[in-house]
Amino acid sequence: MGEQPDRLQRLLDLVARLRGPDGCPWDREQKMVDLRAYLLEEAHEAAGAIDAGDPQELRNELGDLLFQVAFLTRIGEEQDWFSIDDVVDRIERKMIDRHPHVFGEERLESASAVRRSWEERKARDPRRSGSLLSGVESSLPALVAAFRLTQKAAGVGFDWPNAAGVLDKLDEEIAELREALGTNGRSADRRATMEELGDLLFSVANLARHLGVDPEAALAATNLKFRRRFEFLERAIAESGRTVDEASLEEMERLWGEAKEE
Repeated sequence: MGEQPDRLQRLLDLVARLRGPDGCPWDREQKMVDLRAYLLEEAHEAAGAIDAGDPQELRNELGDLLFQVAFLTRIGEEQDWFSIDDVVDRIERKMIDRHPHVFGEERLESASAVRRSWEERKARDPRRSGSLLSGVESSLPALVAAFRLTQKAAGVGFDWPNAAGVLDKLDEEIAELREALGTNGRSADRRATMEELGDLLFSVANLARHLGVDPEAALAATNLKFRRRFEFLERAIAESGRTVDEASLEEMERLWGEAKEE
């Protein structure tokens, strides 16, 4: 444990060298806005390693993500905005404030109770300005944002009593989408269709929260499953000297069934 601060300092020193007069011309030119895309990319790659269940790859991706944090912190120091000490002190205070049941006298016995208590404290915080929902960044992926918005609202009691109520709402949204599409399944009103589809997806995110499931992780797992099955299908067709666009739908459906069995 004693070596950890030294290792973090070595990373900070490395970034300082890259940004220094004798460092890298490309690194010296980078601004915070330039690093935004890299920060998001590294976060997504770390999430991908979690989805894949690959601890070694996750280790590598967390290192890449930590580098971005160190790089952004260095720019903050150069601009006299904040230092690494400010960053660490802020998150330390925030986590202590968020866990009075660990560092204080409050007693909470479940994860849901912790979440509810946290949202209630934020709602009562006199320093808070604007909407309770303002803490959900618009830059978040829409599915994640929907999940977080419903968490915020539920924290102050604006919620369905149970998952059954959300399932009923889901049925209602599907019916409204069917109505928007019409009998031929093709709506001329694209705006109405988009709105109803958005309502349906929002309800799915809300249902995921009630079930204690991260909708982004669930969808990522299904994407991975689809990818693996489709690649099985591609390999099977390639063994006959053809590509997938040369196969019939019936053949692809048969191979898809085999992929599911695999």
